[in-house]
Amino acid sequence: MHAVILAGGKGVRLRPYTTALPKPLVPIGDQHAILEIVLRQLAAAGFTGCTIAIGHLGEIIRAYVGDGSQWGLTVDYATEESPLGTMGPLLTMRERLPEHFLVMNGDVLTDLGYADVLRRHSTSGAPLTIATYARKVHIDFGVLTTDASRVVAFTEKPSMDYHVSMGVYGLSRATLDGYTAGLPLGFDELVLDLLRTDDPPHAYHFDGYWLDIGRPDDYDRANAEFTSRKSLLLKGA
Repeated sequence: MHAVILAGGKGVRLRPYTTALPKPLVPIGDQHAILEIVLRQLAAAGFTGCTIAIGHLGEIIRAYVGDGSQWGLTVDYATEESPLGTMGPLLTMRERLPEHFLVMNGDVLTDLGYADVLRRHSTSGAPLTIATYARKVHIDFGVLTTDASRVVAFTEKPSMDYHVSMGVYGLSRATLDGYTAGLPLGFDELVLDLLRTDDPPHAYHFDGYWLDIGRPDDYDRANAEFTSRKSLLLKGA
């Protein structure tokens, strides 16, 4: 099994932590960078190969990870010379990817079964499988529904339930057909294109532990919770 880790972003929302350090290398706990945790998890799940898409401060990532042998992986790299969006880097490495592979952000802290996501994708026939997580948002205001100048409905401080992308996907190489290497391609663009077809993405629903280390509050929470979650996150790693 093969995974692609997207690690080329600037981590703007996580500044100042990412001013001199790429976001996937910010430390979690006392011993591990988040990218190391991900690589250990992939190896424990049975993945043997990994391509890391690097850009901003990418040489630091390359120096830290090397060839991946310390985690039992074979790691290679794809360098993003200019921003290509979430899915754009995959187009530059398309020919060296297997028929089905895992794609994930390099700043995800979760106990999601990566191998199961890929297996489910491979057998589903879907062009794209999106790992999803249920979220609930509480609105702190009374919400009005209006028709022109008339109030036609009112709900006091409602809650909204929805599913979000976890930043982990099963993808098939053929799904990238028709897109041009070297041009940006966002995850949103790919999903919207697929929704216009008769072959939409599939969802992989997950209700375990998940944090997207995108903001200082999320990063602080990850560090506060890591000690108690370490055995869960690094089981078998």
